Amino acid sequence: MAKKLNALANGFTPQTVEFPSGDGTVVAHLYLPKDHDASKRYSAVAVGGSFSSVKEQMSGIYAGEMARRGVIGLAIDYRNYGQSSGAVRPYEDPKSKADDLSAALRFLSSRSDVSGAGLLGVCTSGTTVIEAAANDPEVGAVATVAGMFVEPGTIPHGDRRRAEGRAAREKYEKTGIVDMIPAYHPYSRRAVNTVPMPYYLSAKRGNVSAWRNEFAVMAWADMLSADAVSNASKVTAPTLMVHSKMASYPGQARKVYEGLAGPKELYWGKGQHFSFYDHPGQVRATADRVAAHFKSTLS
Repeated sequence: MAKKLNALANGFTPQTVEFPSGDGTVVAHLYLPKDHDASKRYSAVAVGGSFSSVKEQMSGIYAGEMARRGVIGLAIDYRNYGQSSGAVRPYEDPKSKADDLSAALRFLSSRSDVSGAGLLGVCTSGTTVIEAAANDPEVGAVATVAGMFVEPGTIPHGDRRRAEGRAAREKYEKTGIVDMIPAYHPYSRRAVNTVPMPYYLSAKRGNVSAWRNEFAVMAWADMLSADAVSNASKVTAPTLMVHSKMASYPGQARKVYEGLAGPKELYWGKGQHFSFYDHPGQVRATADRVAAHFKSTLS
């Protein structure tokens, strides 16, 4: 296997920071440019990763690549994941995640070295940054990379999964037991994603110690409520979408792009979905375009 990019060995030693969000705390890795000067001001971006991911995976890779290009990068652990707070772990809640991104934006904007702050979402965080930008007028700019843009009906077997979620919640409320299923599995029909997922299942790539390959079944109702397509019409911040015909649901990316209300660009790159996570050529070409977008809109 060709060498892949790694958030834990990318030439940076990020600062671990934390800030409040909702009724809890978000923990994140802050990546500053190598020549960072506290007396100067930089564009800054909070980065969210794929479904179930933590800051040591693709969000950390992109935060580091932003810093390499002169943009302050902040890779976050959403609440209920990684080092961030949350009683039920891991619990997938797109609305809570959008709130965490807004909290990350406030954290960045409070820094004296930040000229403007935006949001970058990889995979399912594409849906999340669209929701955050739709509801938070302080979002200065948005970018998505290989976005998984969910709307009701996109995720199959919705009715069955909602019923399973209700039953799991009732069990939790009576017993305190959280039913879990795999987030990713190559063949188990119980898993959320039952297709080959080489990124997550390889210890040389995304299968890091901080990540848990689990999904709380009672979160189905929250997860299935996400709607990037409807939220797109409320997004006025300048938005760059980077996708490819081999990435997740390219038709959904087109629908979101058409609905965006502000300045927008949809760039069709090349490569499979997971190559946007850690393939050096794909990530670096994407990061060049994304960093240029943030510098031009947030400076």
